[in-house]
Amino acid sequence: MKNLLVLSVFLLFSCTSIAQYGYRDSNRIGIIAGVNQFTLNTNNFTTKPGLGWNAGLSIRGNFYNDFDMVYALQFSENNFSVPTIGLGFKDVIYKLPSAQVSLQLSYVIVEHVLSVEFGPIVQINGKLKLDPADELNVISGTTLLAKDIFDVSKFNFYPTIGVTAGLKHFRFNVSYQYGMNNMLDNLNSKNLGYNFKGNPGIINGAILLYL
Repeated sequence: MKNLLVLSVFLLFSCTSIAQYGYRDSNRIGIIAGVNQFTLNTNNFTTKPGLGWNAGLSIRGNFYNDFDMVYALQFSENNFSVPTIGLGFKDVIYKLPSAQVSLQLSYVIVEHVLSVEFGPIVQINGKLKLDPADELNVISGTTLLAKDIFDVSKFNFYPTIGVTAGLKHFRFNVSYQYGMNNMLDNLNSKNLGYNFKGNPGIINGAILLYL
């Protein structure tokens, strides 16, 4: 995660320098703050979507005709819950720390007011976290303990589409991301008795403050 931070910051500032050289006053550096709803789509066990947070930086610059290019670095906490059995029935909340680097095309419908973004996002994941008191709970419908699914895949690739609307310096963004990689693939090497497959989906809502 630290290496990703160093690389991402380098890329972000490199892109800023290049964009400023090519487009000057058309650049916008933005601060991102918002929430996300994370869903883990899997048939291995029941999951419920949860709310998390996003924070980061973005750079928007002219690209070609009615298209802008948007670079972004974002840090998130993604949450979802799984029904378990311990002393009783309990929905255990898993927290997934992550970092994303994105490069998206933005089709400008109304300049500084309305645009549609689409493009790839690369996400680096940490390990799942939950309350230590819940680690020995049994995941409902399985023989798995809650702690058995900690080690999710570290990398995911998300095609993304979103809409940005607002004013020149203050805008709202809503986007949807779907993870193409099997987030649970690491678990298939642990001899847990299941063929694990799970793809994440994320709905994001964010405020962008352009400087």
